[in-house]
Amino acid sequence: MKIALMDSGIGLLAAAAAVRRLRPDADLVLSSDPGSMPWGPRTPEDVTQRALAVARAAAAHRPDALIVACNTASVHALPALRAELEPALPVIGTVPAIKPAAAGGGPFAIWATPATTGSPYQRGLINDFARSVDVTEVPCPGLADAVEHADEDAIDRAVAAAAALTPAGVTDVVLGCTHYELVAERIRAAVEAGRPGRASLVLHGSADAVAAQALRRVGAAPAPSAEPVGTLTVLLGGHAADLPERALVYAEGRLLKAVTPAI
Repeated sequence: MKIALMDSGIGLLAAAAAVRRLRPDADLVLSSDPGSMPWGPRTPEDVTQRALAVARAAAAHRPDALIVACNTASVHALPALRAELEPALPVIGTVPAIKPAAAGGGPFAIWATPATTGSPYQRGLINDFARSVDVTEVPCPGLADAVEHADEDAIDRAVAAAAALTPAGVTDVVLGCTHYELVAERIRAAVEAGRPGRASLVLHGSADAVAAQALRRVGAAPAPSAEPVGTLTVLLGGHAADLPERALVYAEGRLLKAVTPAI
């Protein structure tokens, strides 16, 4: 079994690690184009063309499924990706976990890129799944870039700025960009610092859900006890490469590197 994942940069690490934990025997293909990152400020047409290029590079390795591990690409490019690649290659998009956050009934915040915050797409999800819940949309300028470059000081500044915009009464936070999942515990610590004495904050990412959906689409069951024999292929701008050093700053990157020989 071979699962491909695509993103502009290393935001795909969270979903890739989730697939690895569910199926250590799966071969993984990680396709990205960090030279064109970030995709958020680009036009929908530009995002679509860049996403198609990254997806085609992954598809050339004949995976059984492709995870679009990027919220921006899922918003703008998913129809084009599916039109070109399906039904031969199942394409799984990434949707912010607004529905499960709303299920708790408490007030929650959605951390997202400035381009996504307040967008018709995000507002539509809120209207569909959280109409009766108090929702705060929190823009996080610079956070995805800081995570991409593993810039510790910039991450701290961006997280602190977003935490300051997050109401103290929220019970949950939706991580509306795949990059944010790589610093989830830093986000939790920053928000909880402003709400002492309250219950632990619940974070909602998308990585586990998209990994499980990819397995369902290929008809495979989780087998987390299997030997970690799956291989790893890394494509940067369509060319074979090693896993970037900055990826190893994050636990998800170290998991992939530790258990997977590069090919």
